[in-house]
Amino acid sequence: MKLLIVDDDTLICDGLKMIFELEDDFQVVGTGKNGEEAYKLCQEYKPDIVLMDIRMPICDGVIGASKIKAVFPEIKVVMLTTFKDTEFIKEALNCGAEGYILKSQPADSIVKSVRAVAKGSVVFEKQIALMIPDLMSKNNKKQPSDFNLTNREFDIIRLIGQGMSNKEISHELFIGEGTIRNNITIILEKLNLRDRTQLAIFYIHNFE
Repeated sequence: MKLLIVDDDTLICDGLKMIFELEDDFQVVGTGKNGEEAYKLCQEYKPDIVLMDIRMPICDGVIGASKIKAVFPEIKVVMLTTFKDTEFIKEALNCGAEGYILKSQPADSIVKSVRAVAKGSVVFEKQIALMIPDLMSKNNKKQPSDFNLTNREFDIIRLIGQGMSNKEISHELFIGEGTIRNNITIILEKLNLRDRTQLAIFYIHNFE
């Protein structure tokens, strides 16, 4: 799969490039230094995934991801962040990125997370997931019935919130992937959400 890496720190960018070039299933098609460059490189290379720093000068990763998603919704975006980026993370949760991982993670963990996103999962590094309720307005824990959700719909949301892809959910619930896709479409309309990233945030915020 084609990967674009974006980070204003040249050492980090080059290091990530070297790591992913060792993986047989990744092809690094380019590197950039800010969100605007990421958007332009997406126009040129049409990558499958963008691995992008959340905090960058000129154009940060939040703006970059929003621009990419607006024009290329099929391109998956994984945000690289640190614990200090709480305000950026809060803004980024609405930009449609499929992954949020910490820069401090080991190289193999970063590769594993990006690969999981490529396969259709939404990935929140555990420590970032724990931050979400504090970043959003706090609510008491809800029940599925509060949102007019069926048990099956809630199970699908729960598994998305746990980072599973449609294929993994299919195996877990013993139902076809087509049925899962149809259910997700219904759930998104019912909850007035845009995509599975927002579904994952919805689950973490209301039920974790």
